[in-house]
Amino acid sequence: MKYYVVIDTNVLVSAMLKWDSVPGNVLELTFNGTIVPLLNISIVREYREVLKRPKFHFTEDIIEGVVGEIERLGIYMDADELDIQFPDPEDRVFYEVVMEGRKSKEAYLVTGNRRHFPDRSFVVTPRQMIDILVEDYEKQETY
Repeated sequence: MKYYVVIDTNVLVSAMLKWDSVPGNVLELTFNGTIVPLLNISIVREYREVLKRPKFHFTEDIIEGVVGEIERLGIYMDADELDIQFPDPEDRVFYEVVMEGRKSKEAYLVTGNRRHFPDRSFVVTPRQMIDILVEDYEKQETY
């Protein structure tokens, strides 16, 4: 089963800082094809800009390797602009892309900052996303 997911930048950073973590599990599931990232140019640009911040100490090769793989595996989509206010206006694009994705498939927004987004069942933390996958897997095993 495939899961269509917009990955918030904070989840990507957390995964890269500590691969052996729940956000790291989300990224690993992305790289193995279970999670299909939903993207647009603005999201990819933000990934690169944030990961290049000196405080993270990521090399250009590591950034390009990870972001390049997400781009290769992802589905790009143009999203309609929504008339919703966000505490951080840069979060808007993530919500717009997940809403566009939800027009044709079940899609999730995985973030470490749920309070930055509308309270919707498809806006989940990395732990909640893993729980959804495990629950679906267990259901399949019982049939």
